[in-house]
Amino acid sequence: MHESGEDYIETIYLLKKKKGTVRSIDVANELGFSRPSVSRAVSILKENGLITMEEDGELALTEEGLKTAKHVYEKHTNLTKFLIMTAGVSEEIAENDACRIEHIISPETFKGIKKYIKEHK
Repeated sequence: MHESGEDYIETIYLLKKKKGTVRSIDVANELGFSRPSVSRAVSILKENGLITMEEDGELALTEEGLKTAKHVYEKHTNLTKFLIMTAGVSEEIAENDACRIEHIISPETFKGIKKYIKEHK
């Protein structure tokens, strides 16, 4: 999955946890994207079996979409913690950098980071 797809899935996941229901407009507002851009992304995510859309426009993650979202969010939160712990950067910078790193980090490196965090709590 491409970086933007992971961002959409993670955003839908977090909005669902926060608000209970999610529509395309909520995703557009959260990410600062246009409605047409979000509509296109939603279509692609539906085609890939990661989300469904109810008749009322509510978005829901499929089982595979939820699995993907949780994995992306786990990377994001662990990378944020790691950057704060090791680099001493602010939470805001750590969040922004983690958002970029989460899409390219290797499974081996991520596993090592999780191990480091667990050992240095």
